[in-house]
Amino acid sequence: MIQIRTDRFDPWAELQQYQQQLSFKGKYGATAVFVGSMRDFNEGDEVRAMTLEHYPGMTEKHLEKIIQQAEQQWPFLDALIVHRVGNILPDDSIVVVAVWSAHRANAFNASRYIMEELKSKAPFWKKETLAQGSRWVEKNSS
Repeated sequence: MIQIRTDRFDPWAELQQYQQQLSFKGKYGATAVFVGSMRDFNEGDEVRAMTLEHYPGMTEKHLEKIIQQAEQQWPFLDALIVHRVGNILPDDSIVVVAVWSAHRANAFNASRYIMEELKSKAPFWKKETLAQGSRWVEKNSS
């Protein structure tokens, strides 16, 4: 499942709510979770806020493709991506990626793959607000 949100969210509440509705209870032995939050620095500068933009429809399709590519490499039962867009402040959650599988290796591997592909290839654009002006982020940190 993929959700793009403009409002603040609690990643742990999202995860708990989603997990309660899973239809394969008792079938998974592992859940790998990654939560990404906004930090207040980048490239040696203080970052006071960020605006995260996307193309509605296109971004969701791209994220679905990333999940499908992960499914071709590792067997897992389900994946969840909740991603924030709009105006974001330091400490706000930006993204949660969760993968449920029978075994931990598949959950870890698929979760990492989904997050790395999302970070490097998904159509999101970041504009940082600094103490002195603003700038578009041209590349993501490794």
